[in-house]
Amino acid sequence: MDGNGRWARERGLPRLAGHRAGTENLRRVIRRFGDYGVKYLTLYAFSTENWLRPRREVEGLMRLLRQVIRRELSHLHENGIRLLHIGRLEGLPPRLQRQVREAMELTKDNQRMTLVIAFNYGGRAELVDAIRRIVAAGIPPEKVDEAVVAAHLYTAGLPDPDLIIRTGGEMRLSNFLLWQGAYAEFYSTPVYWPDFQERDIDQALLAYSRRQRRFGRLPQDESDYPRPWDGHR
Repeated sequence: MDGNGRWARERGLPRLAGHRAGTENLRRVIRRFGDYGVKYLTLYAFSTENWLRPRREVEGLMRLLRQVIRRELSHLHENGIRLLHIGRLEGLPPRLQRQVREAMELTKDNQRMTLVIAFNYGGRAELVDAIRRIVAAGIPPEKVDEAVVAAHLYTAGLPDPDLIIRTGGEMRLSNFLLWQGAYAEFYSTPVYWPDFQERDIDQALLAYSRRQRRFGRLPQDESDYPRPWDGHR
């Protein structure tokens, strides 16, 4: 969810005003993906690198998450949405940790959609934590394969993403779901997150529907093409 700061700057507002504006379209974005039948939606809200931002901005982001949980939790629960967190929860303020845990407990049996909030999340930190868990479990090196790694990630039990959408026009993953997104389709839009609306979601999903996902394989209509002449036939 990128572009909050630039959205604010272009309007002569402080960065935190952009972050606040970014929280105001969460409900419509979640609803629109739900209308399409999307079962898993992950929102990247705060990275492990975001702690390097000015203290006032970081504290403001923590307050915003608390406010969003209070404001949206009942609505999410009533609409059958399960809330999950990925990232280093123990690194957040104790009060916020409690709120997140209580929200996950309240919504744990909901099945319409799973909304995953990546807060204090980093793809490299996730891999480091997964390796630590594997070592702590005493799993011998020869037993470690992709399935073992996946089972020790924050996202264990969740499907890998099909599509990663980045707002704000940047063309990089910025440490997001590095393992899980290996074969995800990537879509970047110049629209800043506070302005990201239903029509932008429609465009992203339309673009995705036109992609041909190969997962390293050739398409069926190309796999049996004659091989180029090698001079020996």
